Amino acid sequence: MNPTTHEVIIGTNINTNGNIKRNATGLFLSSKARMLSNIGFTVILLVLFGFQTSSATVRNKVVLTNDDGWAVAIVRAQNNALKAAGFDVVLSCPAENESGTGSSSAPPTILLIPCEFNTCPISSPPEGFNASDPRLNYVNSFPVDAVRFGIKTLAPQFFDGSAPDFVVSGPNVGNNLGSGIQGSGTVGAACEAAREGIPSVAFSASTASQISFTTLESDPSSTNTLAALAYAQLSVKFVQALTSAEGPFLPPNISINVNYPSISLCPEPFDFSFILSRILEDDTATDVEQCGTTHLPAESNVVTEGCFVSVSVFNASNKADVGADTQAFVLNRISGILSCLP
Repeated sequence: MNPTTHEVIIGTNINTNGNIKRNATGLFLSSKARMLSNIGFTVILLVLFGFQTSSATVRNKVVLTNDDGWAVAIVRAQNNALKAAGFDVVLSCPAENESGTGSSSAPPTILLIPCEFNTCPISSPPEGFNASDPRLNYVNSFPVDAVRFGIKTLAPQFFDGSAPDFVVSGPNVGNNLGSGIQGSGTVGAACEAAREGIPSVAFSASTASQISFTTLESDPSSTNTLAALAYAQLSVKFVQALTSAEGPFLPPNISINVNYPSISLCPEPFDFSFILSRILEDDTATDVEQCGTTHLPAESNVVTEGCFVSVSVFNASNKADVGADTQAFVLNRISGILSCLP
């Protein structure tokens, strides 16, 4: 499954003066030089099109991250699906599989081993990107650091100096349910985004494997590829529902944990139904009224019921369930795609 050749990698922090440098691993370009290049290209476009701007506010700028690494198949499928749906996407993920690292953080370092699936060589810089697509970025550290780099460094470069409108974390290889979200790097990245003031959602998928993005083309009919494509379409549907209306996408410091069941009985995206749920079961809690009850189902029960997707609203500071008012805020934004358990 692993490719034997490296992706062409361009480092983002080789020089501090904006100069180009060549070495044995290929062409490296500083983030300053790339930013200046982007600015120049933007100026050219403005001149060509007479400085025309749209009066409509389009909030489609997305940073995509995960904890499984920048070259895993499922996140590249998500990247493709978001772009196809019209989102302006920048991918910023760990260089390696950092599953289970929660909200850990450390300064990015030069790679002592190759990036996952040999997508960049030993001694590659702490942050780098694909020369053929500079929107595909790795950060040699934890998911929290990867999403922070995407928000603070990459977003201003690609989004004309502005912050992203939204952060998508995942889909994760494997579900993140209940108390297990405390150690999830995918959830940790979504929490970091919320703490940075950027609305976010963490997606996790049952049918997924830690395999290279190259399998999306080399093995297009495999279960993993079909699952990655289905989950990616579902995630786009969810993000579109959450972000389509005017006003804040989410309350401050709030994120959403979405978990997909196995595709074994649900091979097509339209087979799935989104169910509003909670992180942990609590019969004493009074949740927002949904489906005739004020007791939302636990997410771990939802994903085992069939073709149902759990949607749990949580506090980004402690990764715990929120009150009915906050649940109601999310319910009002995504009510059009929600269903009830039978």
